[in-house]
Amino acid sequence: MEDKNPIQVAGRLFGALEYLAVHGETGLMELASVLDLNKTTAHRVVSSLQYMGYVRQNSDSGKYEVTLKLVDLADHVTGRLDIVSAARPYLQHLVELTGETVHLVQLEGSDVVYIDKVESQAATIRMVSRIGSRIPFYRSAVGKAIAARLTEPEVRELWGACVIERTTPYTITNYEDFLETLEEVRRKGYALDNEENETGVRCIGASLDFGGAHPKYAFSISVPIGRMDNDRIRELSGYILKTKDEIERGFRGAAGRALS
Repeated sequence: MEDKNPIQVAGRLFGALEYLAVHGETGLMELASVLDLNKTTAHRVVSSLQYMGYVRQNSDSGKYEVTLKLVDLADHVTGRLDIVSAARPYLQHLVELTGETVHLVQLEGSDVVYIDKVESQAATIRMVSRIGSRIPFYRSAVGKAIAARLTEPEVRELWGACVIERTTPYTITNYEDFLETLEEVRRKGYALDNEENETGVRCIGASLDFGGAHPKYAFSISVPIGRMDNDRIRELSGYILKTKDEIERGFRGAAGRALS
């Protein structure tokens, strides 16, 4: 393993950010000394962080300090860790009940990002998905489940942020058709990906409602088309809705205990 950061500028940027986060308002000369940089290079480093919104300069003292953008970033990370650890027992139980692979996702921009995956050991076909991978919201069950809880202008904004592509013969690429699909999701309480992202795989998913203004979490069961006929969809939808209710009740209970 290398002892030095292979990208020197990254080391300088994060070194400055970490020092400012720990020590608070700091002058340029002090920062240059701590990072072992000349004044010109230190100024370029803090100017870059300032441009990206992570650092601001106090107009009175001329010193630099971190902004709340860093706090917001930390909140996203800790929030993700909380939902993963809290939801995992329910998702594991869902895998045991169905014998199929289950995913947990978060909406980021117009994509859904896999933040957890519980793979069935009984399944003979493995899903190629991996934690950290992302797909556009419009061609996934989880994306549709989240979108069904948004207003039409919010859905339109997400749709407009995507490059709409027909990745399979079943991908929905017409906006009006997509809105009709969302109405069906609202009626049933769950969403389907009918081979819209990957040929040979159908998914059934539901969003998670934790009371926030902007829904962003959902989970799904992914099943090879050979094991996912309409009877199986009806069976799995019951498990999905029951698990959704259990996860949400678990979160409400945890929130109540935290406030008591």
